[in-house]
Amino acid sequence: MASLKELKDRIGSVKSTQKITKAKQMVAAAKLRKAQAAAEAARPYASRLASVMAALASKVSGDDAPKLLSGTGSDKRHLLVVANSDKGLAGAFNANIVRAALVKARALQAEGKDVEFYLIGKKGRAPIKRAFPNNVGTMFDTTQVREPGYGEAERVSEELVEMYEAGKFDVAHLFFSRFKSALTQEPTEQQIIPVPAPDIAPVETGAVVEYEPGEEEILEALLPRYLKTQIFGALLENNASEQGASMTAMDNATRNAGELIDKLTIQYNRSRQAAITTELIEIIAGAEAL
Repeated sequence: MASLKELKDRIGSVKSTQKITKAKQMVAAAKLRKAQAAAEAARPYASRLASVMAALASKVSGDDAPKLLSGTGSDKRHLLVVANSDKGLAGAFNANIVRAALVKARALQAEGKDVEFYLIGKKGRAPIKRAFPNNVGTMFDTTQVREPGYGEAERVSEELVEMYEAGKFDVAHLFFSRFKSALTQEPTEQQIIPVPAPDIAPVETGAVVEYEPGEEEILEALLPRYLKTQIFGALLENNASEQGASMTAMDNATRNAGELIDKLTIQYNRSRQAAITTELIEIIAGAEAL
């Protein structure tokens, strides 16, 4: 059985940990409001851009379509872009994204496809390297900024386009966590290259629309911007999901620490009571011996 000093030291240690988890929970809650607002504000822009893409893509086909839209004509080489965070203490947030990417990678390999990883953030690197030590290519570091933003999305997008034009892959998939609520974050897979034709049907206005320059030239300029928007939106969704998962995890940790403190306090009081009782018995026995 632990001594009274050991129990007292452990109670103090758990209380210190509880203070840290409570502070972390409050910080995550404050950041969540800002991150959620940013993620929700970006969704209408992405939706509107998708509708413009649908209208243009419906008028372009065959050899006239840009390579980012038409593809290479093959789907042998797949690039999995996995967006994780650089910080932990967020429950299963990073693990869920990595798990979805690994399931996809194994499914592609079972079909005889070549798989390579493009990793954003630090937390997903170790498990992916363990599972696929020879398939990890580029690792994009986001530790230089407080929160990944459009600048990071732009650099990632430009690097992916360069790799695509250099013939390093045929299809790229993006993995991130879509924010639903502070309690729910949904691991999401999305094909980003070649850009899939949006599901949104073009709005029929009854008017004849003429594009200047032509649809092909507009798509050529619009597709890279669309790709940046998708990656930027994924980073915003990830940031909101991370803060929500962190807040929930720290709340659970704080409550668990409270329960552990209560159990240790009861154990400490029982041990202390037993020690006092033993001392009284010894004193009484000694007095009677005299």
